[in-house]
Amino acid sequence: MSVIGEQIRKYRIKNGYTQEQLGQMIGVTTQAVSKWERGGLPDTDILPLIAQSLGVSIDALFGYNDENEMLHLARKINHMPDKEAYRYAFEICWAMEIGLMRDISLMEKFVNFFSEEHHQSAKLDDYYSKIMTDGGMATARISPDFRHFFLMTEPADSIKNHIGNPDELRRVFEVFSDEKCLRILCSMYTRLNYPVTEDVLIRQTGMDKADFERCMEILCENCLATKSPVVTLDGEQNAYQFSQESSVIPLLCIADEIVKNIKKDYCDFVISFERKKPLM
Repeated sequence: MSVIGEQIRKYRIKNGYTQEQLGQMIGVTTQAVSKWERGGLPDTDILPLIAQSLGVSIDALFGYNDENEMLHLARKINHMPDKEAYRYAFEICWAMEIGLMRDISLMEKFVNFFSEEHHQSAKLDDYYSKIMTDGGMATARISPDFRHFFLMTEPADSIKNHIGNPDELRRVFEVFSDEKCLRILCSMYTRLNYPVTEDVLIRQTGMDKADFERCMEILCENCLATKSPVVTLDGEQNAYQFSQESSVIPLLCIADEIVKNIKKDYCDFVISFERKKPLM
């Protein structure tokens, strides 16, 4: 077997493709793929297509630069400017979402459907992809300029064993269901996270002092804000700093998805529910 044949076979199996599936992606017969893997050499002009289909570099097909793929990807992202790195990372997430569909015939169509050019010409609104199998679940929001992704691999035991009890979870939802607490949070997350005095916050939110103090006590108890006394020209008062909690924004995004589902205000681009066991 040639080096190229060994590499094609290795990456084909790693991607979970049959020889027939890989041949369909490249536009050749199953016999051609089999011939390469037994020692034959593909034409040089289709090497880029083979590499692209297998998700590797052309160097990797020759056995060069055959390092850990995750390390190679991490290095590539590390060298990108911040905004570009996040957009590229989402493209990888979207590629994973399409791959989890398990339908090789739709891959190219679905990957290209959400290109920037298509968005600009079609003026698309919100689209969601939702995949749930016994191996895990993945959800992606693919909108013109607002995209996020959730991926969970299935634990060996029940999902329920890994999350808090209902009373603990309810406490979190109570915070976000409090209209005035949510108003304060949304107001503060639109600014840089500097300490702000209670007088300023009361003025910005339009609340009376009693309501404001009640809300801030709840937010501080749930580690969403911290309180410290400061001295001003008008005397001592409390100042608050809001925790830049990375789970708040995903929670709001998921809540927005549920709201849009109720209002029928988005499109299910991909729906695949093939679980044979309960969600929890």
